[in-house]
Amino acid sequence: MMPTRRHVAGLFAALTFGLSGYAPAQDVLRVATDPTFPPFEYTEGGKRVGFDVELIEAIAKVLNKRVEWTDIDFKGLIPGLLAKRFDVAASAIYITDDRKKVVDFTDSYYPGGLVIMTAKGDKRIQGPDDLKGRKVAVQVGTKSVNFLKDNFPGVERIEVEKNQEMFQLVEVGRADAAVTGKPAAKLYARTRGTLQVVAAPLTVEEYGYAIRKDEPELLMQFNDALKKLKADGTYQQLVNKYL
Repeated sequence: MMPTRRHVAGLFAALTFGLSGYAPAQDVLRVATDPTFPPFEYTEGGKRVGFDVELIEAIAKVLNKRVEWTDIDFKGLIPGLLAKRFDVAASAIYITDDRKKVVDFTDSYYPGGLVIMTAKGDKRIQGPDDLKGRKVAVQVGTKSVNFLKDNFPGVERIEVEKNQEMFQLVEVGRADAAVTGKPAAKLYARTRGTLQVVAAPLTVEEYGYAIRKDEPELLMQFNDALKKLKADGTYQQLVNKYL
């Protein structure tokens, strides 16, 4: 029995619909972040905001993609990326040799580094050498943990899940100091006024977006998009807004 024109049209429509069902997946950029680290990623009024958030959205626009965000604890970012739960980890992640063994990083999008925070007016800790024997709060999964392990074995680490908890431990006196990224530390000190950033930095490092090693094309697209956003002024606008 020969198919009717209506039957053929129906098959064509079904095929077209089926194919269109796959198209959105190609247009979606799945990005994970831990939105507890202002000014890079945090929530305000129930909305996800921050430097990383807006920069990723701008990159996605260049790539003609829609961002699908996943909120996850910082320690789960790299494991989740390797498990293919998402395509990009964007959460103020330092580019380190250890991390580069398992994932690729985009070109650096902002310089940072680890700094020490103490209670406002506390003069006991003036630099790295003064950390010995102190209680120091750090966030689980961040470079701060291993940095203190390797370089300050005499420090008593207090490891917490969230960035905010570090600051609170110092504020209430349960920790002598916190070690975290410079931009977040400076913002917290400026807005809250309860803590201070010790002038002498611990490290000078770079932030990058993490992408799986089996996605070289996506890595190239991200780097090209970053260059374009820096050239057209979008990047600098975000730096001025958040940093």
